[in-house]
Amino acid sequence: MYESVIQDLIDELGRLPGIGPKSAQRIAFHLLDADPDDVKRFAQTLVDAKTKVLFCSVCGNVTVDTTCRICADPRRDETVLCVVEESKDVIAIERTREFRGRYHVLGGAISPIAGIGPDQLRIKELLLRLQDGTVTEVIIATDPNLEGEATATYLMRMLVPIGLRVTKLASGLPVGGDLEYADEVTLGRAFEGRTAVG
Repeated sequence: MYESVIQDLIDELGRLPGIGPKSAQRIAFHLLDADPDDVKRFAQTLVDAKTKVLFCSVCGNVTVDTTCRICADPRRDETVLCVVEESKDVIAIERTREFRGRYHVLGGAISPIAGIGPDQLRIKELLLRLQDGTVTEVIIATDPNLEGEATATYLMRMLVPIGLRVTKLASGLPVGGDLEYADEVTLGRAFEGRTAVG
């Protein structure tokens, strides 16, 4: 155990996803050895991100404006809507350069173990977006894991009866993986090979 301030720093860093105790300790000591101006800039960047980043009023993606750049782009195909779990998934799909439609970010996936049901996700907002008839195809691009599949199944049951073309990304994505870690080629092929679900 280190002195309280150092241990507090290690503990806080260890709460970040993907950072174990050893990594937290390594980062903490890196910050302690860093130039004080660099640490202040880093701390200010964290505060700025937390206070200035918003969620797009249309799709739920992260933005610094009321509407994200994708929703504001008139060149995007508004008839095709890709439903993803998180904003990081939008970035992963955009890297493929295969998709020119718009997005809807759910803000997570259905996970009874974590206490997340459909009401905690942006599903009502999705249904509202579909009411005007502009969207003709919904692509479900949830993670290929248990929670993502449960979310996809729930969405398919809701959307197919509406009469929309509902497609799901093709195989090629590893089961149990996250979209953000898929390489551009694999994700691009999954888009090309998507199949209708209803």
